[in-house]
Amino acid sequence: MLKSGCGIEKLELETVERMRRALATFSIVAWRLLWLTYAARETPNASCEIVLSRHEWKLLYSLAHRGQRVPEAPPTLREAVRLIARLGGFLGRRHDGEPGVKTLWRGLRRFHDILEAIPSLRELLAEHHATYG
Repeated sequence: MLKSGCGIEKLELETVERMRRALATFSIVAWRLLWLTYAARETPNASCEIVLSRHEWKLLYSLAHRGQRVPEAPPTLREAVRLIARLGGFLGRRHDGEPGVKTLWRGLRRFHDILEAIPSLRELLAEHHATYG
């Protein structure tokens, strides 16, 4: 999980202390990825709200279904994991099976980047609206 999912060997850390800190952080990430992967396979029909907040799953849904109205009921855990994996390059073809941890990791990183950009986008939109009405 640490090697293939998180790519820890690519960090090329130069000191033991840096490696320890990276291992501590990536161990948490690896555990979450593994848990998310297995939870989606073991309880696919559970609500995705066990892992995503309401605004997170609504954003995820709107990214994947541009132009469609976001439903009131949350998607299933399986659907949400597949939507996250799509952000990481998962195609979801009929014979593809379930997404793997590497694709899920890429999707989660991309999704978190999008989530972190939202406050800045709100500020820019507010400035634009104040300037141009």
